[in-house]
Amino acid sequence: MTTGRLVLVSSIVIAPLAWVAVALFTRFVAPTGLGAFVILFSLLGVALTCTFTPVAYGIGLRLITSHLYRSTVRHALRQAFLLSLVIILNLILRYFHSWNIFMGLIILLAGVIVEVLFLARK
Repeated sequence: MTTGRLVLVSSIVIAPLAWVAVALFTRFVAPTGLGAFVILFSLLGVALTCTFTPVAYGIGLRLITSHLYRSTVRHALRQAFLLSLVIILNLILRYFHSWNIFMGLIILLAGVIVEVLFLARK
């Protein structure tokens, strides 16, 4: 089994487990203190990244057929991580009551710019 397939299979296996961990953590742990929020956002980051990795890889394989861009598991993992980071940063701002639509768009734009810079580096 290649490394790419191993990453895809492991993310497909880890994603439901991470979502169960998020659900159990929010059910049984009171949101008091910084430690609880760090653990919650870490679990959420793992769950989102593992969920988005196969989706990004599938979309890259099916929809983007170009000689300039070949979808790999590494690209899909990076894109999934960036998307989950965008979501988590927006949720952190929402928690601190500092979120507005402009900040959400700026964070999304920063994620898009980082992805474009990674693609341009090739």
